[in-house]
Amino acid sequence: MSTKAFLLERLLQINPWIGRAGNAEQARNMIKALMPVEYISRQASNPVVVQDKAAVIIGPRQAGKTTFSWHCLQQFIPDVLYLNMEDVLLKSELGSPFILTDLLRDRLSFIQALFIDEIQHMQEAGLFLKGLVDVRIGRPILATGSSSFHLRARTRESLAGRAVRMKILPFSLSEMTNHISAHNPLAREKHVLRLLEDSFIYGSYPAVHLAESRESKKQILTDLCEALILRDASDVHHIQRIDAFRKLLALLAGQIGSLINISELAGHCQVDSGTVNSYLEILEENHIISILRPYAGGKRREITSAVKAFFIDNGVRNHLARNMAENFSVRGDKGALLENWIFSELIKALPLSASLHYWRTRSGAEVDFVVAAGSEICAVEVKSGALRKSGLSRSARSFIEAYHPRFFYLVNMSLNAEASIGSTSVFYITPTKFSGLLQSSPPWGRL
Repeated sequence: MSTKAFLLERLLQINPWIGRAGNAEQARNMIKALMPVEYISRQASNPVVVQDKAAVIIGPRQAGKTTFSWHCLQQFIPDVLYLNMEDVLLKSELGSPFILTDLLRDRLSFIQALFIDEIQHMQEAGLFLKGLVDVRIGRPILATGSSSFHLRARTRESLAGRAVRMKILPFSLSEMTNHISAHNPLAREKHVLRLLEDSFIYGSYPAVHLAESRESKKQILTDLCEALILRDASDVHHIQRIDAFRKLLALLAGQIGSLINISELAGHCQVDSGTVNSYLEILEENHIISILRPYAGGKRREITSAVKAFFIDNGVRNHLARNMAENFSVRGDKGALLENWIFSELIKALPLSASLHYWRTRSGAEVDFVVAAGSEICAVEVKSGALRKSGLSRSARSFIEAYHPRFFYLVNMSLNAEASIGSTSVFYITPTKFSGLLQSSPPWGRL
């Protein structure tokens, strides 16, 4: 059997709606069976579906990239060719984009869109996408990848000007609560607060959010973390010291929001600093953690190089820290949990044109988050306790006096109020209202 004939046979096995469906409705039902029963709308806008570029969706494993992609391709169903690049046989035969384009021209001319899932498993993902775009197959191309490290490392040059990129992360609170009816405001508020507390502890991966019991949520988190650590780390990135990799994750989980010392981490993990840096890069590029760098506006005595590490998802962090205690209000780490949660809400809403930092002076004055959008900034301070009256810390006032941000937000568990200091508008705001603000009227949209 020729390569082209074998590839066509494998594609028909993966896409049974193409070769075996008796009618269009049957084909649509076969595709729907691949997707979750419940679809939750994402804040991200649909990728730009155009003929001359590929839409590349990056995000962590099990964050909902495939479901979101099928949703974007609804207008083309059932004439969508689906390629799952985790399939060993498919990957081994699909070494060149020209084999696929020949099939699309000769045998699959009715196909209207191309969906390539988990493309990071291809040896030359970028070159493959480049080839498809350059030969102008005349169909939208949508690709997903859980590992931006592999995809970006191999496509940084080849996809320049040929791809529209976007990111899908675990749900934000607004995404989880948009569907809740506002008919009964008191019932809605109670439901939202329950989801907020759940997301503090269990995070917001789709499968975790949709699980019916807390025991199910814990099991899903266990399976997810093992997949992130073992499958991606050992199979995709070929990490030899899995024990050191696990140790590093546990150490990071125990010090979220704190300055990290690479040499100290290396000593605890019994590896060199270069290895720790490479592990951090892998963790960041696989959307498990994010490295936060300092905001340095040129003032004297500011920290300009030390970094912090936050987790993309609170549930993953808590599992790795081996602390799944459910009562947030009495947890000893509730301050770190709330700070990490605010961080995750910010990066889910942050546009590519803005950047996120922390601010700290050598004397210890600190502001948790600084959002920079062009020449304008806003700042966010996080307090896990209940505030009885408005009032800013000395650190917050120092930052405002130094930089005059247009907006300063103090996220807390009880107080919603407004004030002003000079030209800076100060908002005391609860987590639920802050999450809603990021969706409806984000501060960087007004900077």
